[in-house]
Amino acid sequence: MNQWLGLLRSLVIYHNPALRRAWRRFYGEVLDPGDIAFDVGAHVGTRARAMRSAGARVIALEPQSLFAGFLRRTLPRDIVLVEAAAGRVEGGADMAISSRHPTVSSLQPDFVSGAATAPSFAHVVWDKRQRVEVVTLDGLIAQFGVPRYVKIDVEGFELDVLAGLTQPVAMVSVEFLPEFVPMTRAVIERLAELGDYRFNPVVGETARFLWPDWAGAEATQDWLASLPADYGSGDLFARLEGA
Repeated sequence: MNQWLGLLRSLVIYHNPALRRAWRRFYGEVLDPGDIAFDVGAHVGTRARAMRSAGARVIALEPQSLFAGFLRRTLPRDIVLVEAAAGRVEGGADMAISSRHPTVSSLQPDFVSGAATAPSFAHVVWDKRQRVEVVTLDGLIAQFGVPRYVKIDVEGFELDVLAGLTQPVAMVSVEFLPEFVPMTRAVIERLAELGDYRFNPVVGETARFLWPDWAGAEATQDWLASLPADYGSGDLFARLEGA
């Protein structure tokens, strides 16, 4: 029963019409028809559907059986669903599942252990394990082509996802959490290894960039370090210069 309540909670939060309209507008401004987009951690498919509305060819990854089953039944047929996680190497991994809050299920043990002392996760219990398939971004590129955009929302596993990518792509977004700033700092450093990126956050589900101008890695690191623990989460977008 808990898992179905968790799915219902996610649908209420992320699948409401106003939020869907906001993300359709946002992706209509950053994607062009025919662009390839990878949605890594598709959840209930809100972002995947919004990218599709912009004309993108969407590849949606979702390893959790609960959400993958929902997406299999409800996604438009032209969105490709890959029932797997993305990581450093192809294979398998054990995901820590929260039945009541499945959106924060994670493949990153440090995230799960660190959340035990994070106030915003005090109500979360990871009470199950699921063995999931793992693919790499390089493998997805070999199969589907180079994406214009890769959205990554994988609860602390972002660096591992990017470790499976060996070439820069035009735009990447990763979830940021003020209580886990070192994880986001490591992601910024990884992106700097891949190419010359500039950054801009989207706070919460506002579906709009926070800054009028894109910032360099150092300024973005400073901004992250200044955030109070109760600031809330969001998406940090990285745009490759000259792309």
